[in-house]
Amino acid sequence: MRGRTHQGRHMSRRTLGLLATIASCAIACRSAGGAAAVDQVAFAPGLGVDLSAMTASSGLHYRDIVVGPGAQARPGNVVSVYYTGWLTNGVPFDSTRPPEPPIRFTLGEGQVIRGWERGVTGMRVGGQRQLVVPPTLGYGNQRVNSVPPRSTLVFTIEVVEVR
Repeated sequence: MRGRTHQGRHMSRRTLGLLATIASCAIACRSAGGAAAVDQVAFAPGLGVDLSAMTASSGLHYRDIVVGPGAQARPGNVVSVYYTGWLTNGVPFDSTRPPEPPIRFTLGEGQVIRGWERGVTGMRVGGQRQLVVPPTLGYGNQRVNSVPPRSTLVFTIEVVEVR
């Protein structure tokens, strides 16, 4: 039955190869073997990361810089944020700041990395939070643009709208 689905339809080798690639990427993104634990990572001093002053939850570390006065972000909400992301050596790898529009995503639908899903939940409009995201909640074993595989990431996120 090689090359057939359970319903008897043929799958091309290209389709089977694509499905295998997607499955291996999903597995790699969920495991980051060989990555150092966040508490063993050296952070550039300019990032201001102090793990002892942060809340830790399932590998994610975070601290509120500013607790916002507005609506709270919950799963199912469309959240708009400005952010900057850095590698642990202090090199920024991505940013969205005014005058650019904020990025928007639906919280809880897997549209962003798992570290953001967990770290943005509970933030309020007007709030700013620093996240330290381990590879298992970030990009895992995958290289994404200038972010090397198994990278711990540091973000500063500001929530500007919750709908």
